[in-house]
Amino acid sequence: MLLMKTFPGGVHPPDNKEWTAHKAIEDCAIPDEIVIPFLQHVGAPAEPCVAKGERVRKGQVVGRARGYISVPVHASTSGEVVAVEPRQHPSGRSLPAVVIRPDGEDLWAEEVTPADPEMLGFDAIVERIRAAGIIGMGGGAFPTHVKLSPPPEKPIDTLIINGVECEPYLTSDHRLMLEGPERILDGMRTMTKVLGATRLMIGIEANKPDAIEALRRISAGSIEIVPLKVKYPQGAERQLIYSLTGRAIPNGVLPMEAGVIVQNVATAAAVSDAVRRGVPLIERIVTVTGPAVAEPKNLRVRVGTPYSHLVERCGGLTGDPAKIIMGGPMMGTAQLSLDVPITRGASGILLFTEGDIPLVKEGPCIRCGRCMRVCPARIVPTTVAAYARLDMFEEAERFNAAACIECGCCTYACPAAIPLVQAIRQAKGAIAARKREL
Repeated sequence: MLLMKTFPGGVHPPDNKEWTAHKAIEDCAIPDEIVIPFLQHVGAPAEPCVAKGERVRKGQVVGRARGYISVPVHASTSGEVVAVEPRQHPSGRSLPAVVIRPDGEDLWAEEVTPADPEMLGFDAIVERIRAAGIIGMGGGAFPTHVKLSPPPEKPIDTLIINGVECEPYLTSDHRLMLEGPERILDGMRTMTKVLGATRLMIGIEANKPDAIEALRRISAGSIEIVPLKVKYPQGAERQLIYSLTGRAIPNGVLPMEAGVIVQNVATAAAVSDAVRRGVPLIERIVTVTGPAVAEPKNLRVRVGTPYSHLVERCGGLTGDPAKIIMGGPMMGTAQLSLDVPITRGASGILLFTEGDIPLVKEGPCIRCGRCMRVCPARIVPTTVAAYARLDMFEEAERFNAAACIECGCCTYACPAAIPLVQAIRQAKGAIAARKREL
């Protein structure tokens, strides 16, 4: 049997995907109130360009981009702007947002117009992607137009589409590959035209044979569809590049400097919608699952829909949620309530009751080395974390704290239940803050 391509380190937690992997995507009804945060991406938040009392249409810009590393945000349905004010945000803070009361008509804005990618030049394609607010939808949320604009001295020979979805519980990308493979390949070919890449690859974990077959069937051999070993974090950018190409990207070096660009499957589909149909990023597929959800589902959701509305569409709760996570359990973000709106970067909402969360008391490090064996970044997590806890951030930096990708493998593998990744994240934040002051 051929060995599956993979990377050094990593773990294999129970995937818990069986609740939703077989469930087709359902359209989620539009809620009574839509909250569109101005910050849904890496970079400068958008700035409001509408005011209370205005009528807006679906796809209309309600927040202009502020600078190059920024994107506009759009109304996800038609209706009346009832407020422009701070609202609860997935980051845990209250941040500025546009609040829309839907009118039930769901009318498109006039500026949403189709185009033929074959008739567009490189700059025109990139501008349509920027204007549509396309970002990395695998969790990174980095503006796609920036990623597709490498400097001339850094030519791109390889474009990788990430269909791994290695986080437990999440199946939104899996369902997209089954139900919308044409959009993924169309977006991939559009990005290829911009980048000039000659090698096109899609990496998918081997536990999704139906998705592998669906993409192979329509790619006609023009794209490498590569099954990968089932291991977390197989979908992390540097680990995926190594698995597929054998190229090791050093810390501090961008993948484009090695001639590679990686985009998520949902991002590729969104690029197709933006360039071919003129449709901005106003909806996404979200997996709503976990033991506290009555009927887990994959939902196509308008940006700005509150989590509570999604839970209602899934039959409600089976008990009081003790933990709410946006994203996967390994790298997701804990949420304060169900009043938070869905953003462009939200691939899943996980809900757990108190009985689903084992509380293990932290013990002393026993120097077993498990954290080192599983670390995909090849650092010494226990040493970096120890320095971080002592506020010895210069020492943590010397032990390469910045290389940590915050995947959580070390914490998952630690028999002493030490929150290693949280301590390392603290060190990274302190190091970055010090550099900003210099």
